[in-house]
Amino acid sequence: MHVQEWLETVPAVAVYALVGLVIGLESLGIPLPGEIILVSAALLSSQHAGVNPVVLGACATAGAIVGDSIGYAIGRKGGRPLLAWLGAKFPRHFGEAHIATAERSFEKWGMWAVFFGRFIALLRIFAGPLAGVLKMPYWKFLIANVLGGIIWAGGTTAVIYYVGVVAE
Repeated sequence: MHVQEWLETVPAVAVYALVGLVIGLESLGIPLPGEIILVSAALLSSQHAGVNPVVLGACATAGAIVGDSIGYAIGRKGGRPLLAWLGAKFPRHFGEAHIATAERSFEKWGMWAVFFGRFIALLRIFAGPLAGVLKMPYWKFLIANVLGGIIWAGGTTAVIYYVGVVAE
């Protein structure tokens, strides 16, 4: 069964909650298919009157912002030992090379790394925790996080919704 077929079988409120939760957990630093869930749910909203695309986009945005902020707090508190532990547990996602690439991006681009990281699958998982580990000032992180979350989650929802409407 495909994600969209499964989403059709659950109430709209469950779709909103699932999208917010999966995107939040992914933004927190857990490798999950947030983008797939969001795209599937946005497409569903274009074909199913029960799922409101505005509410869906708001839930996705909230999940992205809250998840990234929690990830930042965890990274700030856990620091480098957290990255070492994650690298040992999940070398495919948190290996030395991945962390080094992400660190270089953050050192070079700062707030822009958080903002544009939202649009890059692997960096989306790292952005919050890594900004915390690297002690980025929270106000800078929050601005980039909120703007990136709104544009990524809201924009993805809107684009996929309208593509689905046009395709019908």
